[in-house]
Amino acid sequence: MKTVTVYHVDYVKQKKIPIGAVVERRKKDRPENLAGLLRIAREKYSSTPQEAFQTAVDGRYFLER
Repeated sequence: MKTVTVYHVDYVKQKKIPIGAVVERRKKDRPENLAGLLRIAREKYSSTPQEAFQTAVDGRYFLER
């Protein structure tokens, strides 16, 4: 299991503010891992479509593999 940080992205100030985390529980890599985690993060940490647009996950975990 790997914990992936969830960020609120302020596009005007060019900053990412950590707001929580989601857990990657899949044992094998799949092409849609990052998209699935982003969907879960948006459902959990945003209440409006604007907040969902400003929610991002840390993709470095998937690039390191």
